[in-house]
Order: sequence, then C-alpha cells, then structure tokens
Amino acid sequence: MISTRRIVAAVGLAAGITALAAPLACASDATIQNKDASELNPISTLDSLAQSGIPAERRAEVPRPSEQLQHLNRLNNLEQLDRVARMGAASGFPGAL
Repeated sequence: MISTRRIVAAVGLAAGITALAAPLACASDATIQNKDASELNPISTLDSLAQSGIPAERRAEVPRPSEQLQHLNRLNNLEQLDRVARMGAASGFPGAL
C-alpha cells in the first residue's frame, strides 16, 4: 500500500510544479488575438481607459500607464546595475563602488 504521506507529497509536488509553470505560460506574449484577427494589447487598452475620463485639454498633463511602466523598467535596470556594482565592490574590483 502507498502511504498517505507519499500521496500528499506527490500531490503537493504536482501542485507546486503547476504553480511554477502557469505564470510562464501566461507571460509568453502580451498581445491577444481577437475573433476578427485583430490584436489586443492590454497596455494600450489600459492607456485608452485611463485617458477616457480626462478632459482633452488636461490629457497631456497626466502620464499614461505605459509611460509609468517604462519608468518602472528603467528603475529596475538601475537597481540591477547598482547590485552588480556592489558585487564588484565586495569582491575587490578596482573602480567599483
């Protein structure tokens, strides 16, 4: 007979692998095909929704969500660069922080 602990471990392992694989499958492409073969981009849709409630004369003053995401990407790149520089300084490379 298979013990209960082994069954629970196998089910937990299968659930963990599924949980790790599902986000990777969903993140493969940001565009979605419509029924009429046009592409839906979630970022451009979010931009249009965010700008819809703002008067036309004020829209230039409010940053779009896509611009904010670009700034977050730049911030992430700077954080990675800082992390690499700190690793270089810790290992004693000349010219590092």
